[in-house]
Amino acid sequence: MNERPSIEVAVVMRRERLANRWQPWRWVLADVVPNEAGFGSEPRRLFKSEDEERWLHPGFTVELFRDDAEGYYLNVTTPAPCWFVLWRMEEEASLADEPMPRPIMVSLSYHDAGRWLDAQETVEQVPAPADVVEWMRAFADEHYVIEPKKRKRPESFKPLQDRFGNPASVTTEKKFGAGDA
Repeated sequence: MNERPSIEVAVVMRRERLANRWQPWRWVLADVVPNEAGFGSEPRRLFKSEDEERWLHPGFTVELFRDDAEGYYLNVTTPAPCWFVLWRMEEEASLADEPMPRPIMVSLSYHDAGRWLDAQETVEQVPAPADVVEWMRAFADEHYVIEPKKRKRPESFKPLQDRFGNPASVTTEKKFGAGDA
């Protein structure tokens, strides 16, 4: 059995104060870091002040799939390759006094992020470190095959249509106007 390449990561979420009386706080993705055994398996608060709070969510596995090599290639070839994190707000207060964000999935694939966004999920991104980008680049280089562009059919061979999509015809015969006798 061929095992997929993978790395273990943890997600750091940040709660920051806003200058808004209707919504005094918001949660944002702060970072994706290598997972360590000392992190444990449960989310925990790292830091709290009057203006900010940070929570660590450990234990995410990021795998690279051969059939998604194009998604990794698209990420690697951007000016800023990044991690994509899908997260949701928990409605019941389980760890803190109020609802908390819960990271669900972490990926390096543009295709995964696109599917999540199409499903109207909350997806944020943070820059990926150079060693992870190189790992992803090596995988994409090995498994992604750029499809050759298909020859575009010349416009002269396309059927003529009117503005409503109905077949149209062209004639040099004059149908109306002066000279009809």
